[in-house]
Amino acid sequence: MEGSSSRNDFDSSGKGGGTVEQELATKMLQIQSKRFYLDVKQNRRGRFIKVAEIGADGRRSQIYLALSTAAEFRDHLSSFSDYYASLAGQNTGPPNTDNLPEDGKLKSEMMIKDYRRYYLDLKENARGRFLRVSQTITRGGPRSQIALPAQGMIEFRDALTDLLEEFGANDGGFKGDLPEERHMKVDNKNFYFDIGQNNRGVYMRISEVKNNFRTSITIPEKCWIRFRDIFNDYCDKMKKTSDPITADINLPTSANSLK
Repeated sequence: MEGSSSRNDFDSSGKGGGTVEQELATKMLQIQSKRFYLDVKQNRRGRFIKVAEIGADGRRSQIYLALSTAAEFRDHLSSFSDYYASLAGQNTGPPNTDNLPEDGKLKSEMMIKDYRRYYLDLKENARGRFLRVSQTITRGGPRSQIALPAQGMIEFRDALTDLLEEFGANDGGFKGDLPEERHMKVDNKNFYFDIGQNNRGVYMRISEVKNNFRTSITIPEKCWIRFRDIFNDYCDKMKKTSDPITADINLPTSANSLK
């Protein structure tokens, strides 16, 4: 079987003002020699499921699914299970690989969620049939994947169904009222501070407008505190070097020398 592990953008480190990750539920499945953990987690961006595969050799692989993606994956598992059951000549003996495609793929599907893509491939090799689930990030990043023995697809689907029935298929996210836009003018420049939200979470967009020319930066909510601390640090340092009160401290020495 195939597998690899990588850090995913669903992770929350809690550093630099990041959001705290909370575990809501977990399920463990033993499928052949592998263990699979399905953990429902929540952070400021919403709810998701971390699927971890631990092989007999202790090797760990994991992928992350938004709840809406987990619901789509569950439906695909039903389709893959039906196809697996209908394969001609299915038996418990060694698989017949004579008529297989060169890449070993029997059936494939793809899911897309924001900037993540999931490739579902039912494959067969000398050790048997399995479903490989690969996750890629279109904006760059490592590929992560798990390999689920085909005999366990129904059990895995049922476990997903139980979690989705309890937590729903809504990804959630920030539900409060976002702050209003702020504006300030400095000389001939205008600065606008806009708070927005998309499927990646809450963010602040700071725009500088001058002579109808606009430039902007976008700051994710998870690093606002760190951004503020750096900004405050520069303010404090500049204040110490330019504060007139600090400069006046040296005046008495000069005044005494004039007497």
